[in-house]
Amino acid sequence: MKIFVPRESNQNETRIPVIPAGVDRLVKLGAVIDIEAGLGAALGYADEAYAKAGAAIVTDRKLAFGEADMLLRLNVPPSEDLPLLKKGAIHVSHLDPFNQKDLLQAFAERGVSAISMEMIPRTTIAQKMDALSSQANLGGYVAVILAAHYSTRILPMMMTPAGTITPARVFVIGAGVAGLQAIATAKRLGARVEAFDTRPVVEEQVKSLAARFVKIDLGGASQTKDGYAKALTEEQLQQQRDGLRKVCSQSDVVITTAQVFGRRAPLIVTADMVTSMNPGSIIVDMAVETGGNVEGSRLNEVTDVGGVQILGFGNLPGRVPVPASQMYSSNLCNLVDHFWDKETKMFPLNREDEIIRGCLITHEGQVVHPTFGGK
Repeated sequence: MKIFVPRESNQNETRIPVIPAGVDRLVKLGAVIDIEAGLGAALGYADEAYAKAGAAIVTDRKLAFGEADMLLRLNVPPSEDLPLLKKGAIHVSHLDPFNQKDLLQAFAERGVSAISMEMIPRTTIAQKMDALSSQANLGGYVAVILAAHYSTRILPMMMTPAGTITPARVFVIGAGVAGLQAIATAKRLGARVEAFDTRPVVEEQVKSLAARFVKIDLGGASQTKDGYAKALTEEQLQQQRDGLRKVCSQSDVVITTAQVFGRRAPLIVTADMVTSMNPGSIIVDMAVETGGNVEGSRLNEVTDVGGVQILGFGNLPGRVPVPASQMYSSNLCNLVDHFWDKETKMFPLNREDEIIRGCLITHEGQVVHPTFGGK
């Protein structure tokens, strides 16, 4: 089976899908690997490193697409790449399937089997393939580092001959993978940390990181079977905002991480909540790419509201591209390795398998995932 790893088409993307160590793993499985020239140059991975791991370095992108049985990449593919794919090929990447209906149809019409990395089920056995979690983990870390960078004060307490500096108060809204990493990072930097989540079940996890869990009764809001937060009603959202307003006003840093998979991010921090915070405070909106949790946040901009700075940076994992690429590469290789048939040296698509059933979007000329109209 021939696997092709092309360069990312998005010029602003700093991460790469597969590192040389990943190539080594795939080659040992018996796969034939083509790497587009220059794939890892920006991160210090020279073509020679990929060649040493067993890959062929290719410069004819069109030919490589046409010969590949499987493509491994990071982001949603551009439309101009689709005609280059051969019928029956397997395409693995993030697909943003809830917002890319035309792309899904194009995959189906091309006869390509498309696997969406976002749709990997959140099960114990699939954890090693869960790219959303691996990248969100880094995003939570970066959010705290950005807040510390832009803040006018330090995060830890300091006792000096000149007096005592009290620790900064950090409030994390949403205690999923990103939120828990943000809590842990802020604690390591010495901040006083509080956190809130609509799922009471995460209180123990928050407390295990030595943070205070903020309780707000929302009348039974919980989580889906996959561990994602359920969407709140407008009444519940208002209850939540009322409960969070006081905590936000007392915080030096607020980090919002709340997202509802496949839907617009909920508005949590309203304009009046922003203005209630002291000048010099920082808000990091980690959901800005899906609509934003903070009123007034703008994608890839720093917005100043009465001295409160709202950081709306997208692609936070891309700010630490080396570990982000290492983790994503591992996710891809774990997926391939898990299903690889060592005798035929192929990647069979067993639609009876729970993981494949969860992430396979198109197959044999049609959309097959029931969430997107398939059967």
